[in-house]
Amino acid sequence: LGKTALVMQGFLCLFLCLCAAESVNGGNVLVWHTEGSHWINLKPILDSLVDQGHGVTVLFQNATLFINPKDYSRYKHHLFNVSITHEEQQEFFDEFLQFSLHDMDYLSYVEIYLKLYKLMDKDTGLVVRMCDGLLKSPSLMEELRKSKFDVLLADPIFACSELVAEILDIPLVYSLRFSIANVMERLCGQLPAPPSFVPAAIVKMTDNMSFTERLLNFGLKIDEMHILVTCMFCTISLHVLTGKPTSFCEQMGKADLWLIRTFWDFEYPHPFLPNFKFVGGIHCKPAKPLPKDMEEFAQSSGDDGIVAFTLGSMIKNLTKEKSNMIASALGQIPQKVFWRHSGDKPDTLAPNTRIYDWIPQNDLLGHPKMKAFITHGGTNGIYEAIYHGVPMVGIPMFADQPDNMMHLKSKGAAVIMDYNTMQTKDLVEALNAVIRTPSYKKNALRLSKIHHDRPIKPLEEAVFWIEFLMRNKGAKHLRVQAHDLTWYQYHCLDVFAFLLAILGVVLFIFVKICKFSIRLCCSAFNSKHKKE
Repeated sequence: LGKTALVMQGFLCLFLCLCAAESVNGGNVLVWHTEGSHWINLKPILDSLVDQGHGVTVLFQNATLFINPKDYSRYKHHLFNVSITHEEQQEFFDEFLQFSLHDMDYLSYVEIYLKLYKLMDKDTGLVVRMCDGLLKSPSLMEELRKSKFDVLLADPIFACSELVAEILDIPLVYSLRFSIANVMERLCGQLPAPPSFVPAAIVKMTDNMSFTERLLNFGLKIDEMHILVTCMFCTISLHVLTGKPTSFCEQMGKADLWLIRTFWDFEYPHPFLPNFKFVGGIHCKPAKPLPKDMEEFAQSSGDDGIVAFTLGSMIKNLTKEKSNMIASALGQIPQKVFWRHSGDKPDTLAPNTRIYDWIPQNDLLGHPKMKAFITHGGTNGIYEAIYHGVPMVGIPMFADQPDNMMHLKSKGAAVIMDYNTMQTKDLVEALNAVIRTPSYKKNALRLSKIHHDRPIKPLEEAVFWIEFLMRNKGAKHLRVQAHDLTWYQYHCLDVFAFLLAILGVVLFIFVKICKFSIRLCCSAFNSKHKKE
């Protein structure tokens, strides 16, 4: 009996070891390259996947502007060559920044439309060349096939992952903040967005729109849809995949899951679909202690507290005039200011302000003495502020930033400044209002409470759904049938046409019967009249 028990124990231990080994053997995740703040949002997901025992391989292109693949040893990576230079990408980015930050406010509606069309057309050309760099590399594509990936993770702003997922026949999951006028989400993902109460991205409106605003919102959605569809999706249809033409929008519609990088603490209420998961705040985490010199500077503020100021990593150098104007304003508040500033030291820099090439933004926002956050309105920064319950002064620059700040202003947690027109007095008044008016802090804390009061943390939810796709070989059961309908079927125009036709036939028959009855009555009346 003793030997039998020992044998049984041995088999049990072997079985448990095999089970443990199987559970550790994770999936194989392929990641499409991205840039800047988009990469910042993907990285926590990738780190968490690695921690869970999954293999992560990132596709980088050799002309990347902000990422050095060698800095990320936790992931495998493939570097593919593209016929694009760093200079071309930087030139396009600078042109887009100039348009968004300076030109847009001074152009007519028609000029904005034409300029945006031109920019999107140029972006399309870059995208096609980037796709060619990978898809026309037989050796790399064959290596990817042999790797047998379980899922592809991508940000659709950086297109072409759709074609890779199609060729490799693996599920596709997106991580997205927004697209212009929500075209990708609406037309490609079939996410309902009624223009009556869902403002188009970057229009700087709320969900409570007047008739004029609804008219403008409707027009902008149509115009921006036309720009993106004609520039991006139809041009890309020249690519041939598996023997037939396709478009990125068609391929995007095949995505199994969309991880949207916002949540209802920030979003206006609107319809959504089962394969759209809102995971805003993926990168947020509790604050860590500040470096010794920063902590001493923060403590020297006393009861006045501290302010953090950054315009993000994209804005490298302010003009001397703008820097001096901002420094002069910061010198007029009693708080101590941590300013991320990479240009020359302003002449008007006051003793209460220190400039840094980099600041631990999350740790500062979570500091007990934090009073206000001066921000450009990037999604990453505002979510860290929401996480820690910090009111904001927004100086939006481009892309989603004006829209982001409008969301927060409408929720009573921020004041918005115009970068081009603000003066020293304006910035001082905005800071004093946010710091001294209790409602701003109260509303920021309310948003923070909503953010934290959820059944699962956003990072855990994102990782869960990616693992769900790997376990179930996709999530087509969450994909609505709308993808397979034509535009007139989606809006039931064929049904309306049929009902109108039936109504027309009924009315036609009714009119004919009435005419026949009238003629019959008239004929009978005339006959009777003649007899008399």
